[in-house]
Amino acid sequence: MKCRSVAYVLTAVVCGAGLVACGNDDGGGEDDKTVAGAEPTPARPDTSPSASESARASRPEIELPADVKFSFDWRTGDKLEDEVLADSEQRIAAVEMAIAEQDPVHAAYRFYSEGAAAADSQKYIQSFVDHKARTTGLTRVYDAKVEVDEGPGKARLVYCEDQSKAYNKFLETGKADVSEPGPDSYVLYSSSLTRDAKGVWVTERLLSTRGAAQCRP
Repeated sequence: MKCRSVAYVLTAVVCGAGLVACGNDDGGGEDDKTVAGAEPTPARPDTSPSASESARASRPEIELPADVKFSFDWRTGDKLEDEVLADSEQRIAAVEMAIAEQDPVHAAYRFYSEGAAAADSQKYIQSFVDHKARTTGLTRVYDAKVEVDEGPGKARLVYCEDQSKAYNKFLETGKADVSEPGPDSYVLYSSSLTRDAKGVWVTERLLSTRGAAQCRP
């Protein structure tokens, strides 16, 4: 069964040695550069167009291993919606950086999340630390639907992830578990966000449904 990640708010799926991801061979490297015609894009240090100068200056630098790649196919052209997407993009990448650096309380992902989302991300990252593993390969993020209430600074985001070319990589051996893609390779996420005093869209809650029909090709 293909399962690179699990919902941040659900009990972890146990696969093989008990990780939250599973597969079975070496891979997930430079061959995984395209998915459905989309080029992977690196995490950007600042993609929020209306953030204040102080928020821009304080944003954490996000740097991922060369073999961890994302393709974010989700800009809408609406200024506020794209701000939400940009900060959500940074949160996603920051969680992956925390996994790569084996730091369950990494400041980068906590800059973009709080409350239940931050707590559940910590548990998710800890599961990789416990098994001395991280992720590798390419994840495609797409089909975003954003609702923004500018007055109170609240937003809701629903999006899909294609994890069919993303796998676990065990740090002691350097080997990645690779399995054939299946329904569980596609995950639907739903998040609630609030805009903080610095203008950053912070994720408060994050739910997921693995194998969601609307995310599968």
